[in-house]
Amino acid sequence: MKNILLLAGVALSGGAILAAQQPAPLALPRSAPTVDQILSLKRAGSPELSPDGRYVAYTVRATNWDENAYETEIWLADTGTGAARQLTNGRKSSQSPAWSPDGSRLAFISDRTDKRQIYLINPAGGEAEALTTLDDGVNSFAWAPDGTRIAYTAAEPKSAAVKDRDKKYGEFQIVEQDYRMTQLFVLDLSTRATRALTNGAFTVGAFAWSPDGTRIAFDHQVNTSPASSGTSDISIVTVADAAVRPLVTQNGPDSRPVWSPDGTRVAFETAMANPDYYYMNRVIAAVPAGGGAPAVLTKAFDEDPSIVAWKANGLFFSASQRTYSSLFRIDVESGSSRTPQQPTITRLAPNETSVSSNFSFSSDGSKVAFLSADATSIAEVYMAPLSGGSLAAPKKLSDANSQTRSWSMGTLEVVSWKSQDGATIEGVLHKPANFDASRKYPLLVVIHGGPTGVSRAVPFTSTTYPIDVWVPRGVLVLEPNYRGSAGYGEKFRALNVRNLGIGDAWDVVSGVDALIAKGMVDPDRVGAMGWSQGGYISAFLTTHDSARFKAISVGAGISDWMTYYVNTDIHPFTRQYLKATPWEDPEIYAKTSPITYIKQAKTPTLIQHGATDQRVPLPNAYELYQGLLDNKVPAKLIVYQGFGGIGHGPTKPKSQRATMDHNLEWFDQYMFPSTAKPATAAGRQ
Repeated sequence: MKNILLLAGVALSGGAILAAQQPAPLALPRSAPTVDQILSLKRAGSPELSPDGRYVAYTVRATNWDENAYETEIWLADTGTGAARQLTNGRKSSQSPAWSPDGSRLAFISDRTDKRQIYLINPAGGEAEALTTLDDGVNSFAWAPDGTRIAYTAAEPKSAAVKDRDKKYGEFQIVEQDYRMTQLFVLDLSTRATRALTNGAFTVGAFAWSPDGTRIAFDHQVNTSPASSGTSDISIVTVADAAVRPLVTQNGPDSRPVWSPDGTRVAFETAMANPDYYYMNRVIAAVPAGGGAPAVLTKAFDEDPSIVAWKANGLFFSASQRTYSSLFRIDVESGSSRTPQQPTITRLAPNETSVSSNFSFSSDGSKVAFLSADATSIAEVYMAPLSGGSLAAPKKLSDANSQTRSWSMGTLEVVSWKSQDGATIEGVLHKPANFDASRKYPLLVVIHGGPTGVSRAVPFTSTTYPIDVWVPRGVLVLEPNYRGSAGYGEKFRALNVRNLGIGDAWDVVSGVDALIAKGMVDPDRVGAMGWSQGGYISAFLTTHDSARFKAISVGAGISDWMTYYVNTDIHPFTRQYLKATPWEDPEIYAKTSPITYIKQAKTPTLIQHGATDQRVPLPNAYELYQGLLDNKVPAKLIVYQGFGGIGHGPTKPKSQRATMDHNLEWFDQYMFPSTAKPATAAGRQ
């Protein structure tokens, strides 16, 4: 590896808000943050360590209220001095920084011309150069090991037949037929010539160059629908002639290939043909690059591993461990003297209570950059050497938490309780800074989505519910990691199979009861809310535990599994959790649907939903809303326009402001009437 001679003399100034080297702040009076202040926080992300470990490129996301957008720029930090400076400053966003193998250049993706294109910049400064000008932009990219080429994925252009059809009839879509596949391309940096490496009846996902740069391993599925993730296989393409050969073709999802340092094996994430891959553990397996039977490497690891990198000193992955998350190393060769499926796995964590992610290695694997947060701080960029099987003495390179030093913050702790069936459930409890154990506080329960999501003991994480506005007001907030949550192992994730909503509600209600029993909660002032799966559980509580809750908010929640099943974009999810289609077992669909129990509902319920939600489509919201109205239950339905992506949740600052403000208004009205303000959200009540 070449030295970064170009950067050796570059001075990185550290005067900006996210540079780590700043003077100690003056003591200032603390105040509760507002919704807009929380949404305006600048967030560090995507750290990428230079090949020699001397610099970290990372992104800083800022809020552009005028454009109603979150925009990111790339920053550069010196790992020796800690000084940092902003590198890009273009229109819209610059993201996904990636160092060239010799460390002399940075490639990144930017939508500054509206479409996502690949750009190249000298890390010493200067203007960025566009490498692609595709009509529909680029999805992802990766440098070739020799630094002369870049491979990327991009959607196929519209076919001539579809263009002719649109011209004749106008645009329409034939469901489950009109797919535009993503293909793999290679760009020669010296000539700017691009060649297609794949062109078939499949869509390409993640990919990786072989160490010698002659081949690329990639995963692909039959079409772009998320419901087809179970068809994902792995193939290898030879770059010189675009010849493709299958490598892994078993049932179920096989994805995210990485090469061994010597190029003889490919590791990947897989369900190993397990048909219940939505809630059962996936594993990491390795297969000879020439083909053969996969060997499972993480059979004894009871969680979902996510591959980070394969270096000479080990195969690294990240994973959740209860409410925390860490880096792990597989000593791939250690199993050879025992059984190939049981190599040694070591947890590498800066401490036992950190939430660490987005790991990036130096080329020799001796150093790693990452994000880390804990109960007192939002995510910061760190760099640490790997020494003696641990992340030794991490060095902080950003200072995102300087933005919150004048805010009144509560305390976060992980609590646990027994559910109705004896299962141990954990949750994150937010307490006001001046918490008094002799008082009884109002309690709001905020339920995460998933169900394989997880609530973590980190402040200012929610941009849908104003947790950090409520807590300084003197409110307890509980975020339960109900059965099915990630981080607690396969058996725990399977506890709500054919028990959705029912067992989940046990976990929430038992958590409320446990806090009441401890004497810290006023039982007459308890509310609940959640989005997606959390919205579904909230709807279940609305129709089951009306006497317990003063107010409930249902965000993008399922009200009727039949309605959900025929409308969602991930039909296999329902079939795996309920173990049937509605035509095979209508009883289980009815038993687990909140709408079945609508006549029991009494709790005032706010319903929030995106107009174009593909994951939990809008009919679920209208069904619950009409059922509540017909049963004389106070209800309000707010349908939001402009949610990005699949429309399943707020992605823009103004829509997040709306969901947060509307929840403040709803719970003020029904739980805190003395602080209620005139409603600004229209709707029948």
